[in-house]
Amino acid sequence: MAEDFRRDGYLLLSNAFNKEEVAALLQEVEQGDRVATSSYDTQDAEGRKAQIAIWHELGSDIWSRVSTDPRIVNNVRLLMGEDVAFFHGKVILKLARGGGSWEWHQDYGYWYNQGFLYPRMISAFVSLDPSVKENGCLQVLKGSHHLGRLEHGTVGTQTGADAGRIGIIEGMLERVPVEMEPGSVLFFDSNLLHTSGPNDSDMHRRSFIICYNAMANPQIGENGQMVERKSCPVSEFSDILETV
Repeated sequence: MAEDFRRDGYLLLSNAFNKEEVAALLQEVEQGDRVATSSYDTQDAEGRKAQIAIWHELGSDIWSRVSTDPRIVNNVRLLMGEDVAFFHGKVILKLARGGGSWEWHQDYGYWYNQGFLYPRMISAFVSLDPSVKENGCLQVLKGSHHLGRLEHGTVGTQTGADAGRIGIIEGMLERVPVEMEPGSVLFFDSNLLHTSGPNDSDMHRRSFIICYNAMANPQIGENGQMVERKSCPVSEFSDILETV
């Protein structure tokens, strides 16, 4: 599986979390403070909106428990081949009958401009609703992480990869819609090109994405100095390594 990840840039782990755990996460999406106090709208190229809530710290809530759960962290360590730090967590809300697209991009297209020197970073996408073509599931270009970082610019209010280059790459690499059941996890490389279409269906498409940085990957600030690491090694949070 690790060899598949290195070749393709992504790996799908089905049924990592059970129905009760997913229900607890959805309850926090709908009623919890974390998402309510940190969410904002983002617009795609056509002006359609999706919501995102993002945070950069661990604590004692359900989101931190999932972010430090061995079912996530141990796989991240195996796929990365080194120890990792929690970078950030985010909930994506692509609601029924109106959720906008996410334009083609690489996560490192964002993170390069935040000063991370190497693309030794990874995301774990936890599906909270059925994620299918009809409600705008994630789509990836298989093996595109081998291209290295592409130039990115502003598309709507998002950061998107160079459209001209994407048009060429789409003709060369396999485009894979990643359909997922609730509780499944998609691990993907920070240079993997991915997108998702609008949600015109009657089904919500909500997800929790946890992003990790290699402990040995430095970050440079605007002043050219090394940024003091604010992200925490997940190994320091062994006291909350428990099932929700």
